[in-house]
Amino acid sequence: MGTTRWSPADWASYTSGIAGISASRLFGHSLHDNLDPRNITIRESCDSELNPSSTPIIVAVDQTGSMGFLAENLIRKGLGVLIGEIYERKPVSDPHVMCMAVGDAWCDRAPLQATQFETDIRLADQLSDFWIEGNGGGNSYESYNLPWYFAATKTRCDAFLKRRKKGYLFTVGDEPPPPYLEAAHVQKFLGDDSLRQSLSTRDVLAMASKQWEIFHIIVEEGSYCRRAPQETKRAWQALLGQRAIGLSDHSNLAELIVSTIQVIEGADLVSVTTSWSGNTNLVIRDSLSALCNRPRSSGSGVTRL
Repeated sequence: MGTTRWSPADWASYTSGIAGISASRLFGHSLHDNLDPRNITIRESCDSELNPSSTPIIVAVDQTGSMGFLAENLIRKGLGVLIGEIYERKPVSDPHVMCMAVGDAWCDRAPLQATQFETDIRLADQLSDFWIEGNGGGNSYESYNLPWYFAATKTRCDAFLKRRKKGYLFTVGDEPPPPYLEAAHVQKFLGDDSLRQSLSTRDVLAMASKQWEIFHIIVEEGSYCRRAPQETKRAWQALLGQRAIGLSDHSNLAELIVSTIQVIEGADLVSVTTSWSGNTNLVIRDSLSALCNRPRSSGSGVTRL
């Protein structure tokens, strides 16, 4: 997918149309067939005449009880900022965006939902089909490794196949990473019976990192992170190092994703943070301060896992 281009006019019309709609009416109330990973063989990000040098970007937001506002922020504001600013700032070319909703595979009925890779307003339409289940369990983590496994096994991207350029994958939530990915969960929720035994989360990360630059954004407003901020940050930093990024204001999620891509692609941190106005400047500066002295590697400017 991804054969058209983003239109600011279409986005303005869309957001105007949903301005008075409550969150409960914005989203679906059951798992949509088109977003169900069991019905997805492959999601493709393909070069096209309008997008000749595509860059796939996955944004996977926690939709459990404490984090349901993340998807609402995307559909009301975030998508427009994310795609519009990437076109404006050009840290990467021809963005193809997939959104995911992430839950808890131990207790939720739909712990993973995935749109197509899109470049136009159809992405917002698909996002509105998300079922914000709002559950989650008491196990001190959500299934943030499901998007990694999906990205490793159910995506095909021209950026990597043609140019050896990795895509970007951001998971977003307030709890620590799970210790492992159960083979039974992969079969039940992704329809994949090829995994014969459970994998450690670090092994799933290694699989996905072959074709994706992976980050986790820790939403510090979340109820779990407020209760155990150091536990959450230590767990993610042990797994991802500098790629575990704190966020103090969820309304700046899209700006943080754009800024992270800019810095990783070589932009100066100070220039990136000061390009945002008001409080956003401070939020992005605090979130990305750990990246300013990062080691570089050829091709992507990120430390390899």
